[in-house]
Amino acid sequence: MTKALEELLAGWIGHQRWFAGKGRAIDGVGIESDVELRSGDPGLRHLIVRVEQAGARDRYQLLLGTRRGELPPRLQYARIGDVYYDAAHDPDVTGALLEAMTQGADLGPLRFRHVEGVRIDTTQRSLVLGAEQSNTSLVYGEAYICKLFRRLIPGVNPELEIVTALARRNAPHIARPYGWFETDLDGEDTTLAFMQEYLSTANDGWSLALASVRDLYGYASQPEVPASDVGGDFSAEAHRLGEATARVHRELAAAFPTDTIDPPEIKRMAERLRARLDQMILDVPALRGHDEIVHAAYDRLADIDHPITVQRVHGDYHLGQVMRTHAEWVVLDFEGEPGQPLAERRALDSPLRDVAGMLRSFEYASRHLLMDHPDAATLEPRAAEWSARNRAAFLAGYTEAGGHIDADDATLLRALEYAKAVYEVGYESRNRPTWISIPLSAFTGSGQ
Repeated sequence: MTKALEELLAGWIGHQRWFAGKGRAIDGVGIESDVELRSGDPGLRHLIVRVEQAGARDRYQLLLGTRRGELPPRLQYARIGDVYYDAAHDPDVTGALLEAMTQGADLGPLRFRHVEGVRIDTTQRSLVLGAEQSNTSLVYGEAYICKLFRRLIPGVNPELEIVTALARRNAPHIARPYGWFETDLDGEDTTLAFMQEYLSTANDGWSLALASVRDLYGYASQPEVPASDVGGDFSAEAHRLGEATARVHRELAAAFPTDTIDPPEIKRMAERLRARLDQMILDVPALRGHDEIVHAAYDRLADIDHPITVQRVHGDYHLGQVMRTHAEWVVLDFEGEPGQPLAERRALDSPLRDVAGMLRSFEYASRHLLMDHPDAATLEPRAAEWSARNRAAFLAGYTEAGGHIDADDATLLRALEYAKAVYEVGYESRNRPTWISIPLSAFTGSGQ
């Protein structure tokens, strides 16, 4: 039975959007853990699946559903075999996760836990969000969102670690945590899923920013009308977002240890950034000719002769990671860059890395709608105006709420912005070549 299931999984798993090994042959699939979560028909099992490719090994988790008889039409797209399917998509069985968290159950190697003092409504039915790439999130009614970390990395996920620590401090600007489940992998406590409050009536920052950009573009024929007089002006929200970001950074510094990096390490940081730039120039010839301004910024970074404070940070901060409720901005997805090693995602860093990420996100929002737009040349000045206005508002809010940006910090921030733009050049060249003009604008003055 196990061998037949492993063969089914070998043919199925490579086609899933969350599978990280696309484009490479699968050499073998093995089931490392198989735990029954719900008996009967339908049944639910939790699997940890090992996938081997070209000598490398990755682990993934799967909620495996079993049903006797024909699979209902609503679940046909989740079919794995005659009796098996991906049960993350089946609300008839996913309530078992809520029940186990409520009970604090230990089921074989799986440990289900809930945050002290919370009550979980186990009657809520789930629906899978469709936009994610590397994880799968189940939304239970309008109450909870439970993120399954499909590709498993041994260790505690930074999102669980950070959000629960901030919640213990009653920190603002986070979604309330409810529960999680975990196991041991390679001798380490490893997070399998994390459940938080679902912000059902909130809007994400990216959508709100694009709506503002569209409003401003509507005034393309009236360049005398400033962005501040356009109905969809976003600058007040950018200012509030800067304030929220500073508060989150302050809470992170209080909840976790901080440190400093001395001038010799700052110089080594500059050299690492310089090496990445030089490699990217080899990989993406379009970047050639822009390197002088970036090298100059890295030279100024290397000349900093005072220590720089480092702390826990978000690590992957942009407009898509923040939600606007009726009362405030809420920051989500503290897991960092999913593709990076866990040690790097948990490492102390300058909070200005988050600031640089958000500033680059404003730039993307301002120019996103120009791609393939017939009036792009006419709208370019409006895009630059929108970006400059909202970058300034965000930075004003950040500093007014206690975020620190002195002269050395400004030097570091500029270097981190350029480093992010260099990364974006590489990403766009591989995935969306027609968008490469967005990060390239960072080096011409129009993107800063």
